[in-house]
Amino acid sequence: MLRHKVTVLLLCALVFAPFARAASAQTRVPPISLKERTLANGLKVYSAQERSSPTVAIQVWYKVGSKDDPPSRSGFAHLFEHLMFKSARNLRDEQMDRLTEDVGGWNNASTGNDVTNYYEVVPSNYLETLLWAEADRMSGLNVNETNFHSERDVVKEEFNTSVLAPPYGRLFYDIDKDSYAVHPYHRPTIGSKEDLDAATLEDVRAFHSTFYRPDNAILIVVGDFDQAQLDGWIDKYFGRIAKPTTPIPRVTVQEPPRTAEKRYDETGPNVPLPAVAITYLTPPASSPDADVLRVAESILSEGESSRLYQSLVYNQQVAQEAFGQADLRQGPGIFVFGAILASDKKPADAERALLAELKKMQDAPVTQAELDKAVNQLVANQLRERETNSGKAFAIGNAAAILGDASRVNTDIEHLQAVTAADIQRVMKKYFTDTNRVVITYTSEAPKPASTGTAETKPSSTTADKVAESAAPCDEKKTGGLGCFKLSYEPPAKPADAKKTPEADVILDVVVDEQGNVERAKAKSGPKALRKTAEEAVMKWKFSPTLVSGRPVKVEGTVTVKFVLDDEKAAAK
Repeated sequence: MLRHKVTVLLLCALVFAPFARAASAQTRVPPISLKERTLANGLKVYSAQERSSPTVAIQVWYKVGSKDDPPSRSGFAHLFEHLMFKSARNLRDEQMDRLTEDVGGWNNASTGNDVTNYYEVVPSNYLETLLWAEADRMSGLNVNETNFHSERDVVKEEFNTSVLAPPYGRLFYDIDKDSYAVHPYHRPTIGSKEDLDAATLEDVRAFHSTFYRPDNAILIVVGDFDQAQLDGWIDKYFGRIAKPTTPIPRVTVQEPPRTAEKRYDETGPNVPLPAVAITYLTPPASSPDADVLRVAESILSEGESSRLYQSLVYNQQVAQEAFGQADLRQGPGIFVFGAILASDKKPADAERALLAELKKMQDAPVTQAELDKAVNQLVANQLRERETNSGKAFAIGNAAAILGDASRVNTDIEHLQAVTAADIQRVMKKYFTDTNRVVITYTSEAPKPASTGTAETKPSSTTADKVAESAAPCDEKKTGGLGCFKLSYEPPAKPADAKKTPEADVILDVVVDEQGNVERAKAKSGPKALRKTAEEAVMKWKFSPTLVSGRPVKVEGTVTVKFVLDDEKAAAK
C-alpha cells in the first residue's frame, strides 16, 4: 500500500525566491550514524542511536513484494501483510496491537511491489518485548485454515473498497496491468479475488516458508537504546532462527523496451467523468536519473502552482484534476501522467494537453524558480520525515532494500540538490518518447442489467417473482441535481401462447443513502393489499452507491415492483 506524500512549502521559497536555491545548496544534514551487522543465519541488521526522545522504532523489511507472487496467485505478498498479525508460536491473534498500543505506541505494515515491511514505535523500555515478538512471528507464524480464510476475506473486502467501489479504482488498477508486458509488475499489489479464491493452504504455507526467513529480511532499530544490550537481544531472539537450505527465488524476467505506442480503452461502472493516463517506462530507483525524475514530477504536478494544474485545470479547463507520479521501483519503474476530465471534455483533449506539457519541458529548460521550488519541497519532505525515529528507519530501509545500499541514506539529499535544469531536459528527452508511451482511456461502461435480489415474500394469493434491474433516466431536478434513479422490476418473459397471468404494479418513492442502503420506501400507488409487502421487500435491498464527482451521495427516486398474481380474484383485490 502506498504511503501518502506530504507536501511542505518552505516559507523561504516563497518570500526569498532569489536566494532559495542558495539556501538549499547549503543545507547539510547530519548523517545517520549506522551500525551494520549480519547474523550467521543471514539476517541483516542496521541500528542507529538517537537519544532525543525515550522511544525506539523497530522495523522488519522482507524482500518479497507483489512481483514475487506465484503465477496465478497474485495477492499473496499482500495476504501475508495481514496474516503476520495473527497468532504465532507464542503470540495470540492481534497481540502485536496490544504490545504496542497498550503502552502508548503504534504499529502497522505495508506491501509494495518489491518489499513488505512491518514497523512499530514504542517507549524504549519495551524494545526487548518487540524484538521477541518480531522474531516469534518470523519463525513461528501459525499459517492454518482459520487464519488463512479469515485474512483472505479481509483482503478481498479491501479489493472491493479500494478497487471496485471508488469510481477510478479500476483505472489505477489497470495502470500497472497495461504498463508492463512481461514483468510481474503487471500484477497489481492488491492481487485478484479470483487468484485468492483459487489458493490453497498448501500454496500459502509454501509462500511463507520460501520468503519469510532471516536471510531474506532486514531488521532496523532506531532510537533510545544501549548498543551492547541491543546486540545481545538480537542474538538471543533472532540468532536462534535457523537459515533454510533452499535458495530464495528471484525475479529474473526483463521487461523489454517499448518499440511503439500502445493504447488501451478501459471502463468502469459509476464513472462520473472520463479520465486518461499516460505511462512511460523509467529506470530503477537506484539509477542516477531517479532523483532527476523526482524533481521533474514535483515541477509538473506538485500543488496548484504546478505546470499540469496551471495548464489543464486553471487555464485550459480541460480537466478537473491532473497528476503526475514518478513510480520508481527496484526494477523498471513507470512515470504516470493523468487527468480526470472536466465536464463535456473528451479524453483526446486531455491527452493532447498532457503531451503538450511534456514537449515544453523537452524543448526548453525549466526556470530556475521552478527548479528551486521543487528541490526545496523535496528536501523539506525528507528533513521532516527524518525528524522522527520512524522516519529515519524508513529512510534506512528504503536505501537498504530498494536501492541496495544502506549508505545512500546519507547521500540522497545531496543528490537532489545537485539536479540541474539541463538534467531535467535531458531526462525528459531520453525517456518521454513516442515509442515509450502507453495511453489508457477510462470511461463509464455501458449500462447493463444486473441482478440485485429477489422479492420472495408471499402475501395472500400472491407470489413475487424473481426480478432484474434495469436503469432508466429520470428528472434530476427533483433531487437538487444530485442524481436520481428509476428501477423497473419485471418477471421473466413468458411464451406468446402462454395463458395470461394477472399482474399488479406497486410504485414506491425511495431514498437510498450514501452506502447504497434503502433509508425509506413509501408506496404511493398500486393495490393497497400489496403496498406493505412491497415496502418491506424494498427496504431489504442493497444498491450500488451513487457517485457524483467521485463522492457517494444520497439519492431519491422511484421503484416499480411488479407482482405476478396467482389468480384473477387476487388481481381484483
